[in-house]
Amino acid sequence: MPVCQDRCPGEQVRVMTPDLTSYDSIIVAVSGGKDGLACLFALLEAGAPKDRLELWHHEVDGQGPSFMDWPSTSPYVSALAQDFGLPLYRSWREGGFEREMLRKDAPTAPVLFESPEGLIRAGGQGPNGTRLRFPQVSASLTTRWCSSVTKIDVADRSLRGQERFLNRRTLFVTGERAEESPNRARYAAFEPHRTDTRHGTRRRRHVDHWRPVHQWSEAQVWDSLKRWNVMPALPYRIGFSRLSCAICIFGDARQFATIRWLDPARFERLVQYEQQFGCTIKRTVSLEQLAEQGRPYDAALSAPDLARACLSSRPIPTVLTPAWEFPAGAFGQGAGPT
Repeated sequence: MPVCQDRCPGEQVRVMTPDLTSYDSIIVAVSGGKDGLACLFALLEAGAPKDRLELWHHEVDGQGPSFMDWPSTSPYVSALAQDFGLPLYRSWREGGFEREMLRKDAPTAPVLFESPEGLIRAGGQGPNGTRLRFPQVSASLTTRWCSSVTKIDVADRSLRGQERFLNRRTLFVTGERAEESPNRARYAAFEPHRTDTRHGTRRRRHVDHWRPVHQWSEAQVWDSLKRWNVMPALPYRIGFSRLSCAICIFGDARQFATIRWLDPARFERLVQYEQQFGCTIKRTVSLEQLAEQGRPYDAALSAPDLARACLSSRPIPTVLTPAWEFPAGAFGQGAGPT
């Protein structure tokens, strides 16, 4: 496909940029995290046609009660879409993370996704299976099923389930970065998406997958948020260095110590599930033992009101800020997917 040379803003590193005007739809996957936001800003700075841009957000808890995700994430993403005048489409697996974790002799739940035509339901007819354990820390998406079940497969079904992507060109944009792990360093920055059927004989769907910040450093990512005066999501501001789930299985001792201090009821619920399953998230150590090894983030302890706001689902008026500053979690531990 046609590509052009471009510069990563503020840097002398040259990167390859697809011809953004060649796409009918450009989808940016956003979780509220810094890397997804940096993807959006990279697209805007590269001249992506704004009328073809749309944001997709996967609701990890399936629009049910908060279990693994931050309650403040959904309103943050809503405010982002409103501030930039972009459509936002949500998608989720019915029952979310918890239903899948508790699955026993049952198929994986169906996926629901918003579209311009309304809410669509797909799947839920697969073979029966049983989990009854947390996903385990692993590069394998079979073992670390949270990513595949609540995000990757949800996006795939959303792409395959909408007629509007047939016989058209779509660019799917995600924020994985090589700096995060050796496994992510091996990802292609640009490749056909899993749902691509451009060479098929029926139901042709041209879908490219682009990771525009794949070669960016964390400093470049934060600089892009600063250029656009976008306030980092609340968990970053109380010390968390990644915005994945509040209860990310890759969390370290300080993260779980902070969660135990901030939301003891949720922490106790996780502990009870570990005991019920007879298998801990970390395999070699329980969450109680792990939290004992750490201390809550100083930024959280010193700003308890801000910390509590992370657990609020109240609307956020705007993500724009006139006085941008690095959040406490910048350049931190960054525990996350390998």
